[in-house]
Amino acid sequence: MNQNDTLQLSLADELATIALGKRFASSITEGAVFYMHGDLGAGKTTMTRGLVQGLGHVGNVKSPTYTLVEPYELSERAVYHFDLYRLGDPEELEFMGIRDYFSANTVCIVEWPEKGQGYIPHPDIDVYLAYEGDARSVTLKAQSERGKQLLATISSYA
Repeated sequence: MNQNDTLQLSLADELATIALGKRFASSITEGAVFYMHGDLGAGKTTMTRGLVQGLGHVGNVKSPTYTLVEPYELSERAVYHFDLYRLGDPEELEFMGIRDYFSANTVCIVEWPEKGQGYIPHPDIDVYLAYEGDARSVTLKAQSERGKQLLATISSYA
């Protein structure tokens, strides 16, 4: 991986985190897989909210902590928001048909992806959110050609 595959940004507040999600949404022309990394409260669901709303969802975007997946059937594509925080055994994902959610035109956002290791596809972009005082820092790492294209588009906004 080279330097062009990674982008680091500072996010001043919740609105900036939502705006970054919306920037990703405006760049997506087909499906994509995002892995969201960070401590509790670091902004994973906040950024997801921006992404889902940017793709056309009107209404609340909540973390599916107890249901594992929250589906959003939008006009252009389906979006699936996974939160694997409470997953007891990654094999549970196989029983819920996890592979059926991932296709060329779906957008899948996975919080706590390490808990599903071996059962979920590799990401196009790894998103690492961290506390930086009252603000947040985000590191975006492209993990596929599609991820590199998305990152290049996002970089033009930075």
